[in-house]
Amino acid sequence: MKKERNFNRRYAKEYHWLRTIFYMTFLYVVVFGFYNIFYNYKIEGRENIPKDKKKGKYIYAANHVSIFDPPMVVMAAQTPIAFMAKKELFDENEKLSWLVKRLGGFAVDRSKPEIATFKTVKDIVSTSWGLGIFPQGGTRPYGKLEGIKKGFAEIAKFAKADIIPVAIANWDGYPKLKPFTRRNVVIKVGKPISYELTDKEIMYEWAKQISELAGYENCVPNPNTLKEKSNPETSMIKNS
Repeated sequence: MKKERNFNRRYAKEYHWLRTIFYMTFLYVVVFGFYNIFYNYKIEGRENIPKDKKKGKYIYAANHVSIFDPPMVVMAAQTPIAFMAKKELFDENEKLSWLVKRLGGFAVDRSKPEIATFKTVKDIVSTSWGLGIFPQGGTRPYGKLEGIKKGFAEIAKFAKADIIPVAIANWDGYPKLKPFTRRNVVIKVGKPISYELTDKEIMYEWAKQISELAGYENCVPNPNTLKEKSNPETSMIKNS
């Protein structure tokens, strides 16, 4: 009996030119084709994506409103991105399993961090591919930025990769299977966030940009403000 592969560990050699061609063909033929039919979509802020990706490593981090978020992030980036996904998506009985695997996704156990995850991240950022993460984990109610996991900041620091925030804004639902009826969505790219910031600063800056771009309520406190409140002498000096 053939042993089922664990997709929490993927290697740099898997992100070869053939997979890249398949990925980009799928993007321009299938993804863009689908959105041109079923959505009125706009992409804003692409000028914030560094032009020369060879000079740096990048993690694309977006808010999570639906299962359509990964292709929308790729539409904005227009570059192959390997997404971190819950391990259940890689089960043989999962409908999207075949596609997720072939588009370079890798499995993550949300209940416990694994060394394999960090090894996979290191391999991916050593290639021409970007890394895709949804800091909220699962999909969250639209309009409120909460449930953010700090793991994405730790991964950015480990990989020495700057974070490019991507906001999914004004999304009004899954497509209607009716002629001449289209949904709406705006994909907005924010400014890169340095991995050299602290974990809390990365989380706050990401949440700040996403909330401003998507019109969300931001539930992440500013760590610098918290420091000032915890040190009344500093606050008094600044206010004097």
